Amino acid sequence: MTAPLKRVAMRRPASMLMADTTEWHYGPTYDAAMIEEEHAAFADLVAQSGAEILWMDGDDNGIADSVFTYDASLMTPKGAILMSPGKPLRKGEQELHRRFYKEQDIDIVGEILPPGTVEGGDTLWLDDGSLAVGRGFRTNQAGIEQLTAILAEQGVTVHAYDMPIFHDEAACLHLMSFISPVDFKKAVIYAPLMPVAFWQLLTGMGYTLIEAAEADFVESNGLSLNILATAPGKCIMIDGYPSTVDAMEKAGVEVQVFKGDALCIACEGGPTCMTRPILR
Repeated sequence: MTAPLKRVAMRRPASMLMADTTEWHYGPTYDAAMIEEEHAAFADLVAQSGAEILWMDGDDNGIADSVFTYDASLMTPKGAILMSPGKPLRKGEQELHRRFYKEQDIDIVGEILPPGTVEGGDTLWLDDGSLAVGRGFRTNQAGIEQLTAILAEQGVTVHAYDMPIFHDEAACLHLMSFISPVDFKKAVIYAPLMPVAFWQLLTGMGYTLIEAAEADFVESNGLSLNILATAPGKCIMIDGYPSTVDAMEKAGVEVQVFKGDALCIACEGGPTCMTRPILR
């Protein structure tokens, strides 16, 4: 997840501009006039990193969160797995990804079917043969069992962990809400929300864990820790959290920032969420 990002799927926030903010659980910093500008600035940073952006165009059926392309599919070495979002308003979003992969001539090697639910934000590659998955409001046991069976065919082991409630059922808390890989076996974490067994697995694998600033995490509702690695030790994150940036830089990580109050903080999705890596 930190190898050089070569190709990535992104989607423009068209439906988000017309969203019912109460229905979609968007916060007070939501500003439709600023969303496109912030998204364009982020896309520029991704392109400047050397990654080719494949735009996921077409009708999204009013799914405002479809800009968060990380969630509705998972890329594996042999092809894509279509997820099944656990947020009711995102049901069927994986069909946008199905269409995209067919257009790009990328194999689909499996999909999560009802009653199973899995969102990409609850999945984290630890190495080539290990995937961590969070079990919570967005990803259920039936979905994890299906994902485990699909990945077993590629020799991948799935490690599943129970998620804390944190705020409430409507709020977005993914496994990747409290951990972001930023370099080879190096990740930024918010330890108070981490399952003990997950922390033990990471340390046992030789991971260096960088503690995110608690004040930044609380102020941003976790978005200060939503960090996209574009190459080993090179990352993009939301502006406004200097203590977290300082901790990363002290660990040898280069950081670029963009303004994301309207798009990311309000809508509960950051740089990782807005990208579906296709090739690293």
